[in-house]
Amino acid sequence: MSKTANSPAPEGENIEFYAKHQKIYPRKVTGLFATLRVLGVVVLLGLYYFVPWFQYDGHQAVLFDLPARKFYVFGLVFWPQDFFYLALLLIIAALALFFFTTLAGRLWCGYACPQTVWTEVFLWIEQWLEGDRNKQIKLDKSPWTPRKIRIKATKHLLWALFAAWTGFTFVGYFTPITTLWTELTTLSLGPWETFWILFYGFATWGNAGFLREQVCIYMCPYARFQSAMFDRDTLIISYDEKRGEPRGPRRKGVDPRELGLGDCVDCTLCVQVCPTGIDIRDGLQYQCIGCAACIDVCNQVMEKMDYPKGLIRYTTENALEGKPTRILRPRVVVYGLLLLTLTGLLFYSMATRTPLRMDIIRDRNVLYQETTEGLVENTYILKIINMDEKPHTYRLSVDGIEGLQLVTRDPEITAPSGKVITIPVRVRVDPVNLKKTSSEIRFHLQAVDDPELSIVETGRFLGPMMH
Repeated sequence: MSKTANSPAPEGENIEFYAKHQKIYPRKVTGLFATLRVLGVVVLLGLYYFVPWFQYDGHQAVLFDLPARKFYVFGLVFWPQDFFYLALLLIIAALALFFFTTLAGRLWCGYACPQTVWTEVFLWIEQWLEGDRNKQIKLDKSPWTPRKIRIKATKHLLWALFAAWTGFTFVGYFTPITTLWTELTTLSLGPWETFWILFYGFATWGNAGFLREQVCIYMCPYARFQSAMFDRDTLIISYDEKRGEPRGPRRKGVDPRELGLGDCVDCTLCVQVCPTGIDIRDGLQYQCIGCAACIDVCNQVMEKMDYPKGLIRYTTENALEGKPTRILRPRVVVYGLLLLTLTGLLFYSMATRTPLRMDIIRDRNVLYQETTEGLVENTYILKIINMDEKPHTYRLSVDGIEGLQLVTRDPEITAPSGKVITIPVRVRVDPVNLKKTSSEIRFHLQAVDDPELSIVETGRFLGPMMH
């Protein structure tokens, strides 16, 4: 009789509800996709570690200066009021992820995800010190000896140093990195800089050194919802079951058809090179990060056996079934058009961006009032934000109704860089010029020293009921 989930365990038998984690030892692999992964690691980490050291126009090229509320990106300076650009950039990034996933699966995970990139570096250090896969397994199973302690201690020391430099670089995007380096070498780091260097370094050391594939399998939400973006025309890494099965070992030169076998020699190398430890021959699995290591190693085996390459390859479900593959599909077109539109909007908005903002707040306590001269008057509060790198003096004017008069302490307003200036103003007009009770007026603000630096904002002017 079979045992059910509610059946009591036999006396003396221990039941484990959670399987103990088994360390994965990925075998080193070479090939086209391995070269692309190395190139991705070198380029992405090269940018990450060296960009903060670049200087541009007298300041760090990329710096998110939170205390000063300035965000430098080469020749552009953004302020908290430019949050719109960050929101738009995040939307574009999400759409790009959806677009490329729909086209070619988990390209991001396999080649550009920070977890993949830093784990790759930690694996290189481990393989350099402990040897290949078989040597690592043997070393871990061996008893603790002075040699094993020395190798393990050296590995963790190098991991810790690399992780600490990663944390230092991360903080260097928020504190000028040259200043940060001076503080580090003189042991005068502030408490927050110290905390974030240690925190980010520890996170890197833990995620890339220990958690590794567990982050991809259990912690990353993308692994869970990726199937919603896949369809039968998505390019994915697949095992050609019709060609490979039934699998089994054989000698080179023997016709597998005579043995009743497919092309798969059941060497399990595709499993040994997988960083998440899955068997791609079991079909598409959410644990697959699309690194294509199994393609490289399988092609090498096929080449040695004089079989055609591509037993494991980038393909689609439709192609595996002999059906045509459609690249242009409704979801691809929609994602692509949205991506192009929003990207174009972002660049256009940044190219035409004026580093000046003016908010018009009308006095809501009084609709309007009449002066002793018989004029109708509205009161406004203007909040002027100079988002340029230098101070400016601005000239304020108003139009939109014939005979409008601007009443202010000074029509010329001086605003320091990054400051918000609050100016109360009053606007008057002869009631005979009012055509309706609510009229649109325009406030013009123009820099005295730079006429091209100007903006126009609209407001409402309220008057009495017209008869």
